[in-house]
Amino acid sequence: MKKIINSPDAFVDEVIDGLLLAHGASLVAASPDKRALVRAGSPDGTVGIVTGGGSGHLPLFLGYVGTGLCSGVAVGNVFSSPSAEQVLAATTASDSGRGVLYLYGNYGGDVFNFDLAADLADAEGIRTRTVVGTDDVASASRERAASRRGVAGIVFAYKIAGASASRGDDLDTVARIAQAAVDATGTMGVGLSPTILPAAGKPTFELPDGEMEIGIGLHGETGQSRGPLESADSITDQLVEHILDDREIAAGDRVAVLVNGLGATPLEELYVMYRRTNQILQERGISVHRAFVGEYATSLEMAGASISIIRLDDELTELLDAPASSPLVGRF
Repeated sequence: MKKIINSPDAFVDEVIDGLLLAHGASLVAASPDKRALVRAGSPDGTVGIVTGGGSGHLPLFLGYVGTGLCSGVAVGNVFSSPSAEQVLAATTASDSGRGVLYLYGNYGGDVFNFDLAADLADAEGIRTRTVVGTDDVASASRERAASRRGVAGIVFAYKIAGASASRGDDLDTVARIAQAAVDATGTMGVGLSPTILPAAGKPTFELPDGEMEIGIGLHGETGQSRGPLESADSITDQLVEHILDDREIAAGDRVAVLVNGLGATPLEELYVMYRRTNQILQERGISVHRAFVGEYATSLEMAGASISIIRLDDELTELLDAPASSPLVGRF
């Protein structure tokens, strides 16, 4: 695999340098190592929302710092958690006196360091609450839903919680609404080829040509099944039906859909998957309120896609529709 990099060890810092140079009017560093970043300008008097995680997933994490979204982010190395000190730096810079919500994916290192940062923030008089994304329905059974991985579906939580904070809700309310968005969301993915970490220089997993893996994780974690590559409609059927069954989404429900590319899948193929997703939902009597198709949570150059579906009530719908934008995802 060929990569356009200078040095594996400098990769993440050079990415951040480029982002700050390109989007300095919107993003600023909040720590000397630039691994904590926040929206440009002073905290606006609303509840702060800090996210974070490993690099390699853009626009996930850093790309959702923006208007109506997150206020700060802590950036780790590729597929590695940020430190507690980096999370604390983003927290301190995001707090306007009304507290900070931690909203991130459910991975062991992230949980450990965000929890530690919460203790450090408390010692500085900053109140925090935590909501963890657990939308990957393939990663654990419904009985163990709280232990599931957080993947692309957290984008819905970013947008909904960000809108709640922007309208002036207090910390407990923003946390409640973020949790409601997480609980209403299911995601499932398919992998067609592995990614190659810049530092390791080798694939994160092996997948023979002509095969696919259903239920694969964002870092190449083992999915539910492997087999010969099937048609787009067959793949989409498996992903959507699993999500609908797991989340108990049925006729009469209203949903939003996110079809996400993992880094090396053409937009055209994502729209083919959305076409079939919409067909299934219409056939089941489920109305589609909004659709998002594109790259929202990637895994470097992994080929494949994921589908996320959130069941909406009136409150979540209003917040999902609120205006939001960031330098990396634009207005959405």
